[in-house]
Amino acid sequence: MNVRAIFIDMDGTLLKASNSISSRNKEAIYKLVNQGVKVFLATGRHYDITVPYHKEIGLQTPIICLNGAAIHDAETGSIIRMKTVRLNEERFHNLTAERPCNVIIHTANGIYYKETNREIDYWAKVGQIPPVYIGDLRQAKYQDVLKYSVRTGGPCPELSSLFKKEAEVIDWNDGFELVAPNVSKWFAIKSLLTEFRMSPSEVVAIGDGPNDIEMLRHAGTGVAMGNASEKVKSSANFVTGHHENDGLAEFIERNLLKSSKSYAI
Repeated sequence: MNVRAIFIDMDGTLLKASNSISSRNKEAIYKLVNQGVKVFLATGRHYDITVPYHKEIGLQTPIICLNGAAIHDAETGSIIRMKTVRLNEERFHNLTAERPCNVIIHTANGIYYKETNREIDYWAKVGQIPPVYIGDLRQAKYQDVLKYSVRTGGPCPELSSLFKKEAEVIDWNDGFELVAPNVSKWFAIKSLLTEFRMSPSEVVAIGDGPNDIEMLRHAGTGVAMGNASEKVKSSANFVTGHHENDGLAEFIERNLLKSSKSYAI
């Protein structure tokens, strides 16, 4: 199989829990790029907290952010494609206000938070851009929403299901996210495949989360991390090692590098 591109998730895939990229993962990516394979990042993160890692690896490809709701130009950072989500704002804020949770609103112009925490402070440090707003989001003036994130501290399908008529819902162990209907990482990948004149059969996608399922199912080769849930693993063609044990590099070394003995894929 001729692999021309690989789309890599970040948290739980490229990154360790420490938010760092291992030297082994970097080396595997460098070798792929030198072989002529295009390497893309496809993440649920906002651009500002993605681009430092994109630069660290030295990638020059467009960046898929916010679960596919935005694609950013590698050189300028400008949004080259985006799909906004429209909710009944009054209903959304009333429903989320009834439960103890944090609400994060990702827009084309920055991030708005109900409240801050250690993780959010870290994001601001990494992205070197402070939040646009922290406080009662009913008082905030925002537009061009790309993703809503509701952090409840645990699964909350009874709440997330209330938005399925308005948005694409992604359930997590600590809450849920909302993007525009039919938006996913695969939605964004398809547009890039058209631009680069590639077919899905020439693509590898690798990830660990529920927001990776669509790209794992539809890419020519879908790879789930060892730390992924069984639902994610069942959506993939391959399961590689844990992200703390460089499962990304393990798959690349075994299957994609021309200088290595490879399995047939």
